[in-house]
Amino acid sequence: MTRSTDFGVTVRQGIRAVQPDIVVHALHDGLPDGGDDGPKIGLVVSKSVGSAVQRHRVSRRLRHVAFHLINADASDLGPRARVVIRALPGSRDAISSRLESELRTALKKTRAQKQSRP
Repeated sequence: MTRSTDFGVTVRQGIRAVQPDIVVHALHDGLPDGGDDGPKIGLVVSKSVGSAVQRHRVSRRLRHVAFHLINADASDLGPRARVVIRALPGSRDAISSRLESELRTALKKTRAQKQSRP
């Protein structure tokens, strides 16, 4: 995801799931004007995470985790899904496997909340 409006819509209309190191906003049905061009993931890594070096390290780890999640056979993401991952300050010390576990858990929570909504 690259457009600010896509981030805004996903955060406002999406389902939120909080984990110790990340917050995930997921819009599983996609954006109204979005096509079926595959799931899109955006990252938000603010200055509260740390220095520029630490923020870039967290971004690389999250991109790596998200890439593997999108390409997994049993993906929790549909073809129109839009996800925003916001890194919390604790993410700077988290290893990739922990971030992956938290992301998978958060996506399962958003999927369950989506199904429980009327």
